[in-house]
Amino acid sequence: MLLGALLLGVVAIIGWTISIFNRLVTLRNQVANGFAQIDVQLTRRHDLIPNLVETAKGYLRHERETLEAVIQARNQAAAGLKQAAADPTNALAIQQLAGAEGALAGLMGRLFALSEAYPDLQASENMQQLSAELAATEDRVALARQAFNDSVLNYNNAREIFPNRLVAGPMGFEAAQLLQIENVSMRQAPKVSFG
Repeated sequence: MLLGALLLGVVAIIGWTISIFNRLVTLRNQVANGFAQIDVQLTRRHDLIPNLVETAKGYLRHERETLEAVIQARNQAAAGLKQAAADPTNALAIQQLAGAEGALAGLMGRLFALSEAYPDLQASENMQQLSAELAATEDRVALARQAFNDSVLNYNNAREIFPNRLVAGPMGFEAAQLLQIENVSMRQAPKVSFG
């Protein structure tokens, strides 16, 4: 009788552990899937940028430093994307990607601000088309990032609650990092001067 109860208890604990493990694996896979959507959109964004820069080159001859900085930031962001895509639950890789994308966003804002001083560039059909595609891609990135962050939140909550926490740590389920792409220049208040 005691042996039967003990055996039943062991089977229940094993079943409970398997259930938690499987739930955490499912949620971790949802994080990876969410990041795959970000990967698609950021890759599209990274592919559009060289075309945009090439179009702007003819008009912005005196702004070579800005154009080169945009391409360099794009390359760093693409490298960060590749590293983060290898393991979307790697918090450091996600943080580095967010930093690289934030820097790229700031430089893209600078590029668009410079382009406003060149009416011929603004009137260019190619520039208008690329700008529209880039804006649409930015919207898709924002939606994909939100879906990814929702998956990360669900995964992190599941791994941190008790009793799941007892299984998550020993089985190697590390916390995932939210992807927050910040453009510092967009967070600063505009300066208004009437003098």
